[in-house]
Amino acid sequence: MASAVEAVTECRLAGVDETWVGIDDTAGILVNVNLAQPEARRCLTLLLRRLQGRRLPCIHLVRTSAASTVREAQALGATACLSALLDPETVVEALFRQIRPDATVSELVVQRQIARTGTLINTMFQTAASGQIDLQEVEQGLDPVMNAVKEGGLTGWLEVVRAHDDVTFQHCLLVAGLTAGFARSLGLSSKDSHLMVRAALVHDVGKSRIPPEILNKPGRLDPDEFRVMRTHAPIGHEILLASGNCDPITLAVTRHHHEMLDGSGYPDGLSSDAIADPVRLLTICDIYSALIERRPYKEPLPEAEALRILHGMTGKLEDGLVAAFAKSVSTDCRHPIAA
Repeated sequence: MASAVEAVTECRLAGVDETWVGIDDTAGILVNVNLAQPEARRCLTLLLRRLQGRRLPCIHLVRTSAASTVREAQALGATACLSALLDPETVVEALFRQIRPDATVSELVVQRQIARTGTLINTMFQTAASGQIDLQEVEQGLDPVMNAVKEGGLTGWLEVVRAHDDVTFQHCLLVAGLTAGFARSLGLSSKDSHLMVRAALVHDVGKSRIPPEILNKPGRLDPDEFRVMRTHAPIGHEILLASGNCDPITLAVTRHHHEMLDGSGYPDGLSSDAIADPVRLLTICDIYSALIERRPYKEPLPEAEALRILHGMTGKLEDGLVAAFAKSVSTDCRHPIAA
């Protein structure tokens, strides 16, 4: 039950010896105790006193639907009684219908996971400025991305991420979500999906050492500034090498995500078979993300227009992967991804 709540928001477990000190920020309570025990009744009676008449969403899990049990639970603060046999996700959804009737649990899960991953990205960029990152911390961001896309689909992920003002923060999270959805659509294994999402999270880490006046310029870059910006790919590769124990896929994606099949990309001018499949996959997600992002100097493109541009990059991107990506986005952005 605690894990199901943690997917949505912070929580703590309390025993029947709880004193309920410092509960002003508490949004709701799940009660899973035997009300026949005097200790349980004392604990809940104390909670009512601490609340001083404030009615807090409180769901009691009961093992019988007897009217007397429901009345006792209500007398001890229950705003609803549910069977203790229900699965945790159903119980949590019922609780949050009372706490946040304006949002679905899927939306709350996406918001929670984006906040967690965003904190990780901010930390990563701060430490990368010194020359390396903690790749073990990056691992902590993989499941939040995968779970959020699974629960809310790409629609929920993209809508929440695009509300953020920080361009680099927004871009990393958009690419990670798009990559997670594309990997699921392609039927990649859990291991390969995690590898791709890891690469997506760190692919732009080299931007941590691009001058802020260039990185955050509220307009298009001039040729000299663009030359500096193009160094972020090899810089990111250097940072990952210095960090140690980085997998080859993440290294390749970080250095080569701006390479094109016709050799017109950077930093190494790779072409054709020299560009690995994972790089080709993430490059598509990277370009699409840039097209649908809001920037100070441009409005985000609609999905159809962004996909039209991708389809028009024949010779630069792999046509089969672009078609598969378009199918992934067009389906997943309208409906949550099934478990």
